Amino acid sequence: MSLTTYWLEHAWLGTNVEPGVALEVTDGRVAAVRTGVATAPPGAVALHGLTVPGLANAHSHAFHRALRGTVQVGSGTFWTWREVMYTVAQRLTPDSYFALARAVYAEMALAGITAVGEFHYLHHAPGGSPYADPNAMGEALVAAAAEAGIRITLLDTAYLSAGFGAAPEQHQLRFTDGTAEKWAERVSALKDRDGVRVGAAIHSVRAVPADQLGTVARWAQERDAPLHVHLSEQTAENDACLAAHGLTPTQLLAEHGVLGARTTGVHNTHMTDTDIALIGSTSTGTCMCPTTERDLADGIGPAVALQRAGSPLSLGSDSHAVVDLLEEARAMELNERLRTRTRGHWTAAALLRAATADGHAALGWQDAGVIEEGALADFATIALDTVRTAGPVPRLAAETAVFAATAADVRHVVVGGRHIVRDGFHTAVPDVGKALADSIAALRS
Repeated sequence: MSLTTYWLEHAWLGTNVEPGVALEVTDGRVAAVRTGVATAPPGAVALHGLTVPGLANAHSHAFHRALRGTVQVGSGTFWTWREVMYTVAQRLTPDSYFALARAVYAEMALAGITAVGEFHYLHHAPGGSPYADPNAMGEALVAAAAEAGIRITLLDTAYLSAGFGAAPEQHQLRFTDGTAEKWAERVSALKDRDGVRVGAAIHSVRAVPADQLGTVARWAQERDAPLHVHLSEQTAENDACLAAHGLTPTQLLAEHGVLGARTTGVHNTHMTDTDIALIGSTSTGTCMCPTTERDLADGIGPAVALQRAGSPLSLGSDSHAVVDLLEEARAMELNERLRTRTRGHWTAAALLRAATADGHAALGWQDAGVIEEGALADFATIALDTVRTAGPVPRLAAETAVFAATAADVRHVVVGGRHIVRDGFHTAVPDVGKALADSIAALRS
């Protein structure tokens, strides 16, 4: 049994900022939380700034990181962006995907993210033939997260069609298993392990035929696994679903048993009042991805109404236009301010909860996202003396973190008691920028 003591100059303990907190960590978990400790005990690791629970990135497509900058040239729509995304997807192999994802997850670690939900649909070789290991691409992501030092929930995604009643197009053949039954057979070979949860995802109602939605939902239910789905991100999807089924995407999912407390709808942008009531009454979660939603001009989702109806909120960086969960948190509030022309829809504490405890719960890590006895020892420290964060009194450190800090202000990250980011540097990936540049350049050659 190993014991490490961390002394936190200031700690956010869920409702308030507490000065002088000593955490005793044993075997990767918090064994004790002692408040009122004015100075670091002998032998303790001192973390100066505001320490918060590790952030949970509840929605990620790791390979989209290679699109940053490229897709910001000129104009276009979600659908033109998607064509560029397909070209990158075609170039990836298990080895190149590992290299890229390792760098992306290290970038996340530098941003204070200790767990990622990887919405993974790039399963097979170009043309659709399975690799010798049918889960080679998923295992590459798992290995990449392990090397970057963060936890992963691999949300293995069913992607079976190009649209309602349409066979997969050429560039989608890598994504499809043919049927939901074959998807379930393949994904059943993936196993939970230390630092890894295996969950399920329905890419969207346009990509999984209605009569196969239940197969994916039952697979997740039988394993008590998280189930995520892209939901009403685009009005075109809503229109097509209504034309095909006479139902909104949310109503279609409800009809086939997809909604529920283990399920998270990603985006939930264009929803009717009936949709909102269905999401809330079933305790289905909502993952907002504000930086991607604004980058793709998707719109501003009804997050306030969804939460009031009973939907827990989480946050994701999705396409990685930026990797900064603090920006995602404040963007959710600031977007709502722009939409309503009123301020104060969420407190800093509520936004931090979405980025921490509720995000981890959406990914199946119910024992993470809090700093309390028995929880996983996953936490991040945000500097309070940078040009962005200096000035406010310490009791306002949570407000400072959410509304002023960026990923660049994260100084320390601990996962399972291991110090993976120290003084702003990743301990296993010394030059994350170079790792990103090299892995992305390799996809262009």
